[in-house]
Amino acid sequence: MPRYLVERTFPDRLEIPMNAEGAQVCTTVVGNNMKSDVTWVHSYVSTDKSTTFCIYDAPSPEAIRVAAHANELPVDRITEVRVLDPYFYTGPTS
Repeated sequence: MPRYLVERTFPDRLEIPMNAEGAQVCTTVVGNNMKSDVTWVHSYVSTDKSTTFCIYDAPSPEAIRVAAHANELPVDRITEVRVLDPYFYTGPTS
């Protein structure tokens, strides 16, 4: 399945409380994503909480847009990505 980086802007800041309410928000997002065969892997949040960079596995960018709409989440840009691991270049030393 392709992997994507999804950039989102939250002008009023992203606020997900660290309690049962926040857990329910995340559970709802995951459930809505499943309907479009989209998997939220993890996200990075800017220190001012205005921007997120989310990693998703999905069949297509359109599936991500459908899931985002169901979750009432913005989508600024979707970029298909591949892993570049610096440890790939280091191997056993002779």
